[in-house]
Amino acid sequence: MDLSFTPEEEAFREEVRSFIADNYPAKLKEVGGREDLGKDDMLAWHQILGKKGWSVPSWPKEYGGTGWNPTQKYIWNEESARAETIPPLPFGVSMVGPVIYTFGTPEQKERFLPGIVAGTTWWCQGYSEPGAGSDLASLKTKAERVTEDGKDYYIVNGQKTWTTLAQHADWGFFLVRTDPNAAKPQEGISFLLIDMKTPGITVRPIITLGGEHEVNEVWLDNVKVPAENRIYEENKGWTCAKFLLAHERSGIAGVARSKVGIDRIKKIASTELDEDQPLIENPFFKRKVAELEVDLAALEFTELRTLAGEAAGKGPGPESSLLKVKGTEIQQRIQELVLEAVGHYGAPYFRGYGEGGNEYAIGPDYAQRAAPTYFNGRKTSIYGGSNEIQRGIIAKMVLGL
Repeated sequence: MDLSFTPEEEAFREEVRSFIADNYPAKLKEVGGREDLGKDDMLAWHQILGKKGWSVPSWPKEYGGTGWNPTQKYIWNEESARAETIPPLPFGVSMVGPVIYTFGTPEQKERFLPGIVAGTTWWCQGYSEPGAGSDLASLKTKAERVTEDGKDYYIVNGQKTWTTLAQHADWGFFLVRTDPNAAKPQEGISFLLIDMKTPGITVRPIITLGGEHEVNEVWLDNVKVPAENRIYEENKGWTCAKFLLAHERSGIAGVARSKVGIDRIKKIASTELDEDQPLIENPFFKRKVAELEVDLAALEFTELRTLAGEAAGKGPGPESSLLKVKGTEIQQRIQELVLEAVGHYGAPYFRGYGEGGNEYAIGPDYAQRAAPTYFNGRKTSIYGGSNEIQRGIIAKMVLGL
């Protein structure tokens, strides 16, 4: 594999780097993460990219994609990670968007895709339920079809949980059971797009260990959804669900941002803190970092092969599960090493302590978010299909077990 870049590719890198430097909102550079931002702030960069035509680089060009080749997408991800930009929310760009342009009707594409491209519509995902997480096909939220005044609707009742950032969402994509008597549970599920302002929807916060309001539980009580908002055929929503999850898993790997994370570990570990010598000089710690870099390099090659396959018209396959498993494991190891590198400064975490927020924070600035980031990162090996489930998929699709 030739890893050198052509002069044209280096020119594209410079174009991307300059555009980010000139256009990335200053306010976003000053915050530690999404939880410190309002809705408008979180959409600001997406909307700038939408005007540039760069918000959905992996989409087909006919729906607003860039037409970039795999190398250009790779460079874009690298430069975005290097600049530590807050990426567009994945729920529209990487998840429901591809489902709509693949399975949706021309009317649905015209209605929903422009808002995703422009960054004016915020989407959330209604998949998991209290009794249906990794075993998603066991979901209980039901949708009964009715006809009123000559129009067809679904009346939806049930509960979804771990719904990320639903408190800001304009629309949600939900898996619902439309045939409770199907021979297989997967055969009785439909894929609905639901306006989150519809009467009967209640969003309740779930506060994480880091103190953030990032996830929610969503209750649906006799929510009336037009049948025209169903994507694909009734009772065939599992096809959409699998397609969506394959795209989500590929995006979870986060290779470029993990590279930045390893560089951060090295910088922190090169600071003496309270030790006689920098932690990076400790052979045991240095070995952990080296092993992490080797694993990340292997994952990067896998990601490049996946991008090349997609450019050739091959959709995400079992490699998306592999990217998800190794990518999230590496992210968690990075978070663990950051916490180890900051030492006892990572222990106290007082969110909003004092009028200045972190006015009375303990220790250096780079240690402040080590603990909440570590706690929040425990979920990455679960969402998008738990890593245990992904190993089962790999065994079945690759090894034939």
